[in-house]
Parts: sequence; structure tokens; C-alpha cells
Amino acid sequence: MSKRCQVTGKIPRRGNSYALRGIAKKKKGIGLKVTGITKRRFRPNLHKKRLFLSEENRFITLRLSTNALRTIDKVGLPSIVRQMRKQGQHI
Repeated sequence: MSKRCQVTGKIPRRGNSYALRGIAKKKKGIGLKVTGITKRRFRPNLHKKRLFLSEENRFITLRLSTNALRTIDKVGLPSIVRQMRKQGQHI
């Protein structure tokens, strides 16, 4: 299963991790120098949640980011499910 939020569509992003050396100028040093750059991934904060859909009187299981959980609390689960079905997702 892919690391993708079913509501917001968040996926892992790429970035860099920097290794720094030196003393900051703020602390009376000569400044920080980058001594190494390695690639890393920013992964979305995903959770598998079992939610009750009252319109259909059944539970549905979704893979959601924490941002999507906040969206469901704000907008409501039925409207999110309608929007997902309009986009062609199977629930």
C-alpha cells in the first residue's frame, strides 16, 4: 500500500539533510559551515482509521494524515466521502 493520504493526497517529499560544523556568528564564532549533504524523505503522518459512516450505517477504513483528520472534524465525514466518490475513489 502506498504512503498516500486518501483525503488530502499527501505523499512523501524529497529534501536534504545538512551536516553543520562551527560556531554561529551570534555566539561570536566565524559562522556555520555545511560539511555534508545527504538526501532524505519527508513522510506524511499517516494513520489507519476506522470511521463510522452514519448515512450508510457501516464502518469504513481510511488511511489518513493528521491534517485530513482535522478536515473531517471540521467539514464532516459524509461530505468528504461524497467528494472522494466524485473523484472516482472506491470506498
